[in-house]
Amino acid sequence: MLTLARRLEALGRGLDAVNRFVGHGARWLAVAMLLVQITVVVLRYVFGTSFIAMQESVLYLHAALFMLGAGYTLLVDGHVRVDIFYGEASAKRKAAVDLFGVVTLLVPTCVAILFYTWNFVRASWQILEGPISVGGIPALFVLKTLIPLFAVLVLLQGLALGLKSLSTLLLPAVAIDPR
Repeated sequence: MLTLARRLEALGRGLDAVNRFVGHGARWLAVAMLLVQITVVVLRYVFGTSFIAMQESVLYLHAALFMLGAGYTLLVDGHVRVDIFYGEASAKRKAAVDLFGVVTLLVPTCVAILFYTWNFVRASWQILEGPISVGGIPALFVLKTLIPLFAVLVLLQGLALGLKSLSTLLLPAVAIDPR
C-alpha cells in the first residue's frame, strides 16, 4: 500500500508540473494586460485616438489570464472553499473531501464543458471566426479555444489533486497530528 501511495503522489506531482508551468507563464499576461490598458488610456486621453484591436487585446489577455490560470489556482489552493467540512479537519478528512469534490463535482463539470464546447470551438476554427467588433482582432476562434483548454487544465489539476488525496487516504494513520 505504501508504494502505491507513493506512486500516486509522484504521478500527482507530475501532473502538477503542467499547471505550474502554464501558471508561471500566465502571470505575464497580467503585466501585458496592464501595459496595453495603460497604452489605450494614454492614446485616448492624451492623443485623442484609439484602436479597437488594442482595446480588444485587453479582453483577450484578461480571458487568457483567467482561463489559463485556473488550474494553477487550484494547484496552489487559491480557490474559494466552504470550510464547514474542511477548515479544522485532519489530513485524511481533507483528502476525503478533496477526493469527493474531484470525483463528483470537478470531473463531471470539466467533462461537460469539454463536451458542450467542442463543436462550438471546432466550428469557430473551421470558419476562422473573425473579430468581435469591426476593426478588432480577427481571431475569435483563438479566444474560444481557451474554453476547452481551461477545462483540460482544471481537469488535469483535479486528477492530480485526486491522486494525491487517494495517496493520503492509503497511507497509514499518523499517531500525532502534524498541525
